[in-house]
Amino acid sequence: MLRIHPEGKFILLYGLLIILCFNSLIIQAIGFKKPVILICMVCISVLLYAWMLYFFRDPIRTINYQENGILAPADGKVVVIQEVEEREYFQDKRLQVSIFMSPFNVHVNRSPVAGILKYYKYHEGKYLVAFHEKSSTKNERTTAVIQRKDGTEILFRQIAGFVARRIVFYPEVNDNIQQGEEVGFIKFGSRLDLFLPLDTKLRVKVGDHVQGGISVIA
Repeated sequence: MLRIHPEGKFILLYGLLIILCFNSLIIQAIGFKKPVILICMVCISVLLYAWMLYFFRDPIRTINYQENGILAPADGKVVVIQEVEEREYFQDKRLQVSIFMSPFNVHVNRSPVAGILKYYKYHEGKYLVAFHEKSSTKNERTTAVIQRKDGTEILFRQIAGFVARRIVFYPEVNDNIQQGEEVGFIKFGSRLDLFLPLDTKLRVKVGDHVQGGISVIA
């Protein structure tokens, strides 16, 4: 049975109403004199709505708990691994790992580690394509920092993409978060960046496809 994420229920309802209204207007305009056009419109509508259902799917996951590991916070493709200067929170050099979520990936975001949410901030911004090198600092985004029980802090950043217009993040500062716990959702194409200590031992490389809450990043 297909499970739909709560973030998609209103969009799916409104989307269905818009599609039905649009098709009704087409039928009123041309009647049934051009069946080929009507069949094409119905097929396009069905395919579009099927894709919307697929996008907002929420598969049941068995979390691959790793006490000393860092799990993928999202489904997608690793597009960036580099040493960068993280200027918002750490103010020092960190290892950045970026995961690009295409419109065909599951868009549920999960906590890469267990710990306490020490910092959170939402930033308004632009809507550059999510794989653009400046999207991490220019696009609409959130920044969250989780402190593990050993004191290590992991920063991850939700980044809106070209068609995304809403980022959702659920926990609040000082909340205790479990590894693999659902913490947010980004609607449509987007990206998620991890900022890790420089001595982190990575288990992924650029081009790898990962699954949130399952794949071990480091």
